Amino acid sequence: MTLVQLQILNKILQSKDISIIKKNNLTSEYFNEYTDEFVFIVTHFDLYGNVPDKETFIAKFNDFDFIEVTESDKALVDTICEEHLYQQMCNVIRICADKIKDNSNDAVEYLKSQLPTLAINSAHTYVDIVKQAQLRLEEFNSKQNKDKPWCISTGFEELDAIVQGWARGEEFVVFFARTGQGKSWILSKTATHAWEIGYNVGYISPEMSANKIGYRFDTHHNHFSNTGLMQGKADGYEDYINELQTKPNSFIVAVPQDFNKRITVGKLRQFVLDNKLDMLCVDGITYLSDERGSARDNKTTTLTNISEDLMSLSLELQIPILVVVQSNRGGVKEENENGTPELENIRDSDGIAQNATKVISLRQTGPGLEMGIKKNRDGANGGKLVYTWDIDTGIFTYIPGENDVNAIKTSSHSTHKPTSSRGNSSNNNSNSLANIKPEPRMAFADGSSPF
Repeated sequence: MTLVQLQILNKILQSKDISIIKKNNLTSEYFNEYTDEFVFIVTHFDLYGNVPDKETFIAKFNDFDFIEVTESDKALVDTICEEHLYQQMCNVIRICADKIKDNSNDAVEYLKSQLPTLAINSAHTYVDIVKQAQLRLEEFNSKQNKDKPWCISTGFEELDAIVQGWARGEEFVVFFARTGQGKSWILSKTATHAWEIGYNVGYISPEMSANKIGYRFDTHHNHFSNTGLMQGKADGYEDYINELQTKPNSFIVAVPQDFNKRITVGKLRQFVLDNKLDMLCVDGITYLSDERGSARDNKTTTLTNISEDLMSLSLELQIPILVVVQSNRGGVKEENENGTPELENIRDSDGIAQNATKVISLRQTGPGLEMGIKKNRDGANGGKLVYTWDIDTGIFTYIPGENDVNAIKTSSHSTHKPTSSRGNSSNNNSNSLANIKPEPRMAFADGSSPF
């Protein structure tokens, strides 16, 4: 804890800039090891309008350690805020432990009274969008980087035209449908496509083994018969596997056992960081555990908390997070006239849809698949896309219709075209999301297949 305090004070003295303290609301409580030094700097600034120079400071604190600091302001502030919160929690728990020896009820009441004070510092919460307009310019310029596009293609050209792909940051996407409508298949398809165009993908599979997800990957990627793979009948499979293992980017599948059977957003965060993932897919949000709720919370509260935390994780790590959700039983009778489930049909929690940036309903219609654009925070919604779907080989063919979202009007979408996961071979537009690849990604750690 001492080090980050020393780093911040040194950075202020070196830069002659006190804004790291002012704009992040850091007080002397955050500098318990250097309280006098902190107070001196702040007082000097308030009196004279500038940070004291090195000589003035040394005259007051001749044993102060001057060190070179290159760490960013954000990293320093995040660290000191977390450490301050930790210290607060330790103090509260220590006092609570003493009280519980005498009276458990007193301990509970004390803990309740202290919980509101255990709030993370408001750093980076309040933003002057005028004074900090430079941040938007930097983000804007980054979106023009053709080698590392801001959005990841969905694997469906027509869907890309509507939702502009999955944004790399502040993107929480929900696929929902009744049981057996293909939610997991569509999630694995878009995940496979992201991998195909060069991204590291993480896939949380609470119900199926990594091998089974691997076979679905093979079906999406190379259109092997999934039935044939399960039966050990697929010509050229060995050659395909040998070639697959030469690819540099990763598709990491994790099951509940990898998280000690309790999957939390905090554990997912570490999973993303450890594997340098560019996109995270969760095949069932209801399998996640709420880290900040209580055992008494109902399912709605729990799932709302989890969806909020997933959205925050996307914002923090700048990756899209995609989840699947089951529609409730009432959705069977309450679907709209076109047959697609509505937002209110999302099982157990309407908070999931509220927190999502994009919500897409799924429904099988005979040999076809119907996608309903139920929420699209930054674009058109309310329409649907229809595809024929050979589920065994993973081949989709788009069928134009009068209920298509208005964004799809160009002649390029007027003919029936197969949509292949493999590089989206149906797309002839060199500027499309599907053909823009990111910078080289992390190779497999041991040279083996993740499947």
